[in-house]
Amino acid sequence: MDSKFRKEDRFIRAKKRVKAIKGFYIHLIVYILVNIFISGIIIFGLMKSGYIFEDAFSHFGVHSTWFFWGIGLFFHWLGVFGSTVFFGENWEKKQLKKYMDDTKF
Repeated sequence: MDSKFRKEDRFIRAKKRVKAIKGFYIHLIVYILVNIFISGIIIFGLMKSGYIFEDAFSHFGVHSTWFFWGIGLFFHWLGVFGSTVFFGENWEKKQLKKYMDDTKF
């Protein structure tokens, strides 16, 4: 009975994790597609008003949605994958072993 409960609990947690990862990737795809569309509209509008392509492309309005929405996307990524991506679960132990084995240190 207890092992069945643990197995079902692991399945539920795994299902939530997969759903969170899928949600992040959908957010990433929407981020890319919508920002390409918005950037294209802004560049097209600026070029209609007399800008050349290079000046229109370097306009702040083209990059602002990428930047500010990107901050939100970063925090979504951090919420899904956590800070263990940077350091990992055994990062500190690996670093201690690496420096203990290093003869130059």
